[in-house]
Parts: sequence; structure tokens; C-alpha cells
Amino acid sequence: MKQIQYIMILLLFGVSIPLFAQDVTLFQQFNGRYDYTAIGNTLNVFENGPGTPCTIQSSSSASLNLLTNQNIVAAYLYWAGSGTGDFNILLNGEAITAERTFSDALDENRIFFAAFANITEVIISQGNSNYTVSDFDLSSIISPYCPTGTNFGGWAITIIYEDQNLPLNQLNVYDGLQSVPTILNITLDNLNVLDNEDAKIGFIAWEGDRSIAVNEQLTINDNVISNLPLNPANNAFNGTNSFTGATDLYNMDIDVYNIQDNISIGDTSASITLTSGQDFVMINNIITVLNSQLPDATLIIDGNIVKCGNNSVELFYTVNNFNSTAILPANTPIAFYLDGLLIGQSQTVNDIQINESESNSTIITIPEGTDSDLTIVGIVDDDGTMNGTITETNEDNNITFEDVELLIIPDIIELPELIECNEGFEISTFNLFEALESLDYNEEDVSFFTELDDLENQSNEILIPTNYNNVSAPDVIYVRLSSPPCYEVYQFNLNIENCPPTIPNGFSPNDDNANDWFNIQGLYDIFTEHELLIFNRYGDLIFKGNNDKLWSGVVNKGINANGNIVPVGTYYYVLNLNDPNFESIVGWVYVNY
Repeated sequence: MKQIQYIMILLLFGVSIPLFAQDVTLFQQFNGRYDYTAIGNTLNVFENGPGTPCTIQSSSSASLNLLTNQNIVAAYLYWAGSGTGDFNILLNGEAITAERTFSDALDENRIFFAAFANITEVIISQGNSNYTVSDFDLSSIISPYCPTGTNFGGWAITIIYEDQNLPLNQLNVYDGLQSVPTILNITLDNLNVLDNEDAKIGFIAWEGDRSIAVNEQLTINDNVISNLPLNPANNAFNGTNSFTGATDLYNMDIDVYNIQDNISIGDTSASITLTSGQDFVMINNIITVLNSQLPDATLIIDGNIVKCGNNSVELFYTVNNFNSTAILPANTPIAFYLDGLLIGQSQTVNDIQINESESNSTIITIPEGTDSDLTIVGIVDDDGTMNGTITETNEDNNITFEDVELLIIPDIIELPELIECNEGFEISTFNLFEALESLDYNEEDVSFFTELDDLENQSNEILIPTNYNNVSAPDVIYVRLSSPPCYEVYQFNLNIENCPPTIPNGFSPNDDNANDWFNIQGLYDIFTEHELLIFNRYGDLIFKGNNDKLWSGVVNKGINANGNIVPVGTYYYVLNLNDPNFESIVGWVYVNY
């Protein structure tokens, strides 16, 4: 969608523009022999600012040149600019649509956007090539930004690659959109610094100006960092690309810094501070590359066998050591919980190599009195007290869940639910026998219950099943069908849905207190989020209403939105109920006096 179209939609539908930035947080983590590079280019012909031509291109190019042993793992495209956003662009002629968007603003008139798309398959397919972003058109909205030097547009591609010559690294991709002036603090979490040799940090930043360097300083853990000659300590964001040496990326930066002396072994987070006394700079992407030698245990429950008639469950599971940089040792503990209660333990048998797995099984016993439908929680690297024993690259991915249904004789057979229409969406009357249409039975052999325990004990039977009012929606009904020498158990739901509204064919807005407005029965108390659109015979929208704006024949839309009453005639309506169970209703209504 191009810029002017997006603005028109905002005006038509009243969408508010968010003026708050999005915190830079962890987006993706890679563990292994990984590193990254970045390419990109600006749309600006000159560094922005007063006195420079107020022009901007709709396309620009940059080249990717990876070595033959550098295999692409992921590629992320970021693009940004002035205005509310152009979220559909082309990359080498291929349509790219934003998967995530970001926004920031200096004030209500100076709004900026950024966008993200995962283009891994595109970059893998095309490899080393010249990449051109096009159909990125900000020309129609850029003029108001020029007097204050905030007119810009640009794009960058972050490429993560694997190289067997690299050490084992942890590569973290963070993104969001945060800005200065005057000071910006960002805390990077999820770090595991085991060796700080050749540690580095990179940025994608927008709207930095080379010529503005008032108190502009970048620090990590309170240490000023620089990358001479491209990025001096007093002018960090000055239109450069550290990977290519380019110095003409007007109003954007693709920078990388060595931080070996600014981060310590054992650190699990890093603090970044950017100060700027004048220059407005937005940080969109941060990448850290740190040497790391840690396993990463994850658990998958592959299935279960429930032993008929008792509470024993055999769980089949696999422990993985994916996304890791070290061996997962043998005897790594595994714990299984039900409702927070420890119900079983196991452990790995062998050392699990990087990117390898180990499968096994264990038998656990479910406590007596537990519902037949339950969820077992499995946690690897858990000593039975919900505490781990091994330091991992990711401490937050050890948990998995398995739904289990105990086999209680007889099995419960599901029947289709009964649905009734009721104004008020609460209670209706059901004939419970209607749920048994697919069964061959005698009524005297059937009994209905609201609780499974009552069914098993044959207590609290529903006495009048042909005239039963539900208690809630959905409501569960259990059926006991006697069949010597045993019995069968069924269950089905009772549910309620909104009744469709009743729409009159006409009304007469003549102030006689009778039929003075378009009174749609069963609409205003039930479909409270509805939207009513009225059109004249030429297809012009003349009225837009909702639960608080009823139509009494008055025109409130279009060039004649003067509050006058419409003339006698037939008018067409579109009623959007905004209910997932109903489609829009289209029809006509006759207005007479």
C-alpha cells in the first residue's frame, strides 16, 4: 500500500497514529558458528537539513558479497522513513509486505515508521547479488518534514550466516524503535558471556546526521565506544556502513563495534546509552555476537499410552540439544508435574551432542481423584524443585505440555452440540433427546446428567429432558444409555447463539411517535458493536450509524450531510453485525411520511 492510500484510510476510519516508540527487545537468538553482515542504502540524495533539495528517491541498491564458506541462515529486511508508513515495497522486483511494523514521533506532525520482513528465502535463492529496493515511495508526504531536516527513507538487510571456521558464538538479534534526543537507555538481556574475545555489537539506526554532533555519544556498560575512522566517539551516527566502509548512507547507519574490552565474562545483560544534544536518532536493530559454549536442552513429549482402567501413563519423550554450542551432559534431570505437583522424574542417559537428540520413555502414576482429562507439564533440566542444574544458552525453553485423557470404562463418546437462538445470549430451552438423533435407543434406557460423577452414581438425574434450561453457555450434558451387561456414556454441549435481528421493510420519520425510526428488533441490545450503512439509489453513502447513532431518516454522510430528512423512497442498507457467527446483511428499506 502506498503512502497516500494509507493516509486516506486513516482519515476515513479515524485510526489513531501511535506516538510512542517500541522498546528494543530480543527478537531471535542463534547459537553456533554464526556471524552476520549487513547491507542497505538510503533513499536520500543528500543529507537532510535546511538548504538541501527536498527530494527523495523511490529506490536504491546495495551489493551482497559473502565468502563461499559463509552459508546464509537468516536474512531480515528493515526499512524506515518519514510518515506513517509504506509497508509494501519491492526487493529485486519481488513484492515484500511488512510482517511487523514500528512507529515513533517527535510530535504529532513529525511521525516516523519502520518495518520488518523475513526475506531468508529470497537471499538464499539469489545469494551474492545486487539488491534493489524499489516502489518505496515517500515523495508525496516528505515535504512537511524538510524544513526541520527530518525527511528520510532507507533500508537495510541483516544477514546471519554460518561459517565452520568461526568459534561457537551466541548471536542475538534485538529490534524495536527507540529514539533520542536527549538520552536513550537500552538494556540487552539474554546474554551469556563466557568469553569476550572478539565480542561485537552492531546497530541499524535511522535519521542520524553527520553534520550534527552535539554531545552525540554511544556507550556500552558506561564505556564510550567508537569505530575509527568511520564512527568517532563524538559522532556515532553519521551515515556510514562499517561492513562496506560506505560514508554516504545519508540519514541512516549500519554500524558494528568491537566491545571485547567493554563486556565481561559472566555478564547476562548489557546496558547501552545513547546521548544526543540535537540530532534525532532512532535505533531499530541491535545485534550482539559473543563467544559461547553452552548446551540448550529442550523437551518434546512424543505421545503417551494410558493403561486402561488405572492411573498409569507411559510418556514417550525426546530431549534435544539444538541451538547449542556445547554437549548436553548425561544425567540431565527431567521432571513431570500435574497442577504443580511433582508426579515423576527421569534423566538423560548419554551425552547429547550439539544438534542431536535422545529419546526415551517413563511411566508415571496420576494421583487418585484426578479428572480424566488432564495436562502433564514436562521440564528438562529440572531437579524436581523447578530448579535447573545446567547453564544453558536459553533458560526459558525447557518446558512442554502433554494433554492426557485417562481411560475410564466406558469411554465417553462425543455427540454434536445442540444450539438454540435466544435474545440476551444467556439461557434457552432444549429438548435433550434431539442430541441423540444418530443413536438407536429406547427412551426408557436413557438418562441425562450435568456431572459425570452423578452419571456414574446415577444421582441428580435431569427429570424433564424435553424441557431443559441450560445454566451456562456452553453447558455440558452427559448421557447414560443402558445396554446390558454394561452402559454407554455420551456427552454433548448446549450452546446459545445470538438470534438474527428482525429488520423492518420501512418506517415513517414524521414525528408522530409511531414507527419514526429504522427500528431493527434484536439488534441494539445484542449486537452492540454493529455498523449500519445507508445508501441512496445512486449508491451514495448517506448515513453511517452504530449502537449510539440510530437512523431516523437524517443524512449524516456525503456532500449533503446537512442533517436534513431524506425524501420518500427506497434506500439500501448494509448491516455489519461484527459477530463471527453472522455475515453482513444487505437489503432495502422504504421511507415514507
